[in-house]
Amino acid sequence: MTFPIKTAGGCALLAALAAGAGGVHASSHREAPGITQTPKIDATDFYMFNSYETGRDGYVTLIANYQPLQAPYGGPNYFTMDSDAIYEIHIDNDGDAIEDLTFQFEFENTLGADGAGIALPIGDETVAIPLRTAGQISGAEDDPLNEVETYTVNMVTGDRRSGNASAVTMTEGGATFTKPLDNIGTKTIPDYEAYADQYIYEVDVPGCDLPGRVFAGQREEAFAVNLGEVFDLVNLVPLEGSIENTRANDDLIGQFNVTSLALELPIACVTGDGNGVIGGWTTSSLPQAEVEDPSPTYEGTSVFGGAWVQQSRLSAPLVNEVVIGLPDKDLFNAAEPTQDSALATYVTNPTLPALIDILFREALGAEENIAPSNLPRQDLVTAFLQGFPGLNQQSTVTASEMMRLNTGIPATPQGSQNNYGVLAEDLAGFPNGRRPGDDVVDLALRVAMGRLCHPVPLGAELGVEGAEEDTESDMINLGLCAPEDAPVGDEPFIDGAPVDAFDVTATFPYLRTPLPGAGGDS
Repeated sequence: MTFPIKTAGGCALLAALAAGAGGVHASSHREAPGITQTPKIDATDFYMFNSYETGRDGYVTLIANYQPLQAPYGGPNYFTMDSDAIYEIHIDNDGDAIEDLTFQFEFENTLGADGAGIALPIGDETVAIPLRTAGQISGAEDDPLNEVETYTVNMVTGDRRSGNASAVTMTEGGATFTKPLDNIGTKTIPDYEAYADQYIYEVDVPGCDLPGRVFAGQREEAFAVNLGEVFDLVNLVPLEGSIENTRANDDLIGQFNVTSLALELPIACVTGDGNGVIGGWTTSSLPQAEVEDPSPTYEGTSVFGGAWVQQSRLSAPLVNEVVIGLPDKDLFNAAEPTQDSALATYVTNPTLPALIDILFREALGAEENIAPSNLPRQDLVTAFLQGFPGLNQQSTVTASEMMRLNTGIPATPQGSQNNYGVLAEDLAGFPNGRRPGDDVVDLALRVAMGRLCHPVPLGAELGVEGAEEDTESDMINLGLCAPEDAPVGDEPFIDGAPVDAFDVTATFPYLRTPLPGAGGDS
């Protein structure tokens, strides 16, 4: 079925609703056996959206989160990044599933007191202290920090390993940025928000006429999910009316922190010669060889060498948790988007709907299989691996797992955002990229169970002749599959843990100040 469609920024707005619908676009925490051994480089969430901070039209924000389930009280060493690793945000702007731009973060930890570490006179001896600070911290030059964490950012054009690398620098000069100390507590850092804001940097991006911004530091977890129940064989009936939709069901927001690598970049600098739709994903990598040092020092406990080997990969999160089969989870983390066709069976013949049928057929009052029957799931292939024409499909279509964002669709202000994104007629939301306030778990549950096989309220948005908002004429079938293919596709599936735009801020880096280890109200 073909519709006449409106345009924005030169790109049509076919609002197909489920980029990544073959898997649940949510959060990735401990998603594969191998990554559980290296939590410092475990990617948890990836957000990519047109900036909606006032006055930031023309910018795109990318946020890559790492280190899951950071307990605020998790001292004394808290959550520094891995100085032996590289963390990367990749952008494909022409649709070949190969990175055109890579923003590469490398971290370094240095002892305070000019590299010697803070020490105290104890009798006749001078003895190093065991903590990361010897007093209150404000961001002043004379702060008694016992460990300073810094980082650099390089922009690589072309292949991430052999392309041209140029430093992202502060507009005021300098290429070494400081990562703020994690939120130890209110006695150590009385005003954490003001302290951390000092480390939001305006930066010169190679080849860009306008400056961007960068921040790396701890933030409050922004992803809401009924985590324990979901992985306990979905220990709830996932329907409105069967479970209360309340923050009390959320196992992450208000309880844990993450580490965010946030970039705000001029749109004109990332779209290249494509059609304005960019694809994005994040990775982390370690050197190929590691030898444990029997005499470890502060500088290192192992000796590393060899080529970089990818350890973690993320764009549409929870793909690895609930889509990719257990034998291939580590392989998916190591793969590049151009290799995704090798794992396509997990999308064309997904197991998640079958598991939901096993668990909930009786609870939903069904006598027959409730999983969508249109196998192979070409609707999910389109959504999950190709993008949709006019919404988030690139000028060249290469089947690959990437988050796709149409940079020509204006951002929706925070107060007007709908947490159900495109499905609720908010075209700047999921699956057109992903904002922190998009309730992607509920959306993905519905789409996985066949929501796109049933009419959706998008006729007016798609420019269908005679369609008017808030009327029956606005309900259209996208032509991806038929209602009879998805017997429960129009049911309001939820996980019971809501999230919306007001769970984050309306200013860069958007995620809230991290929870304090002690002394806070949370």
